[in-house]
Amino acid sequence: MSVQTVLLVEDNEDNRIVYATVLEHFGYHVIEAKDGAEGIRLTRQEQPDIVLMDISIPVIDGWRATTLLKQDPTTTGIPIIALTAHALPEDRERSIAVGCDGYLAKPCEPSRVVAEVRRLLGAHNTAA
Repeated sequence: MSVQTVLLVEDNEDNRIVYATVLEHFGYHVIEAKDGAEGIRLTRQEQPDIVLMDISIPVIDGWRATTLLKQDPTTTGIPIIALTAHALPEDRERSIAVGCDGYLAKPCEPSRVVAEVRRLLGAHNTAA
């Protein structure tokens, strides 16, 4: 069984370390991007199984990056989870409108991130 790849698009280094460490503990391969442009490039290049997309990120924000990835035939099928401090109901609605497959408000327990990744990818990839 192949290892599933998670692309973590997050500009906050502490958040990247926490989420990447937990996801790797559960057997996922994690690729990291620090801004939306890098996130788009790595999604197209690496074709990860899922993307965790922060919304307030430099260069291209997560809303726009998600829209572009969902409009691209080569990446439209990749699930994207909005992982954001934008926690108002309209932010959740906007994440759905731009094509996000999941939504997590920060601060978010790492266990909830893993649970949402598993929900969208299936729970068969468990090393722990």
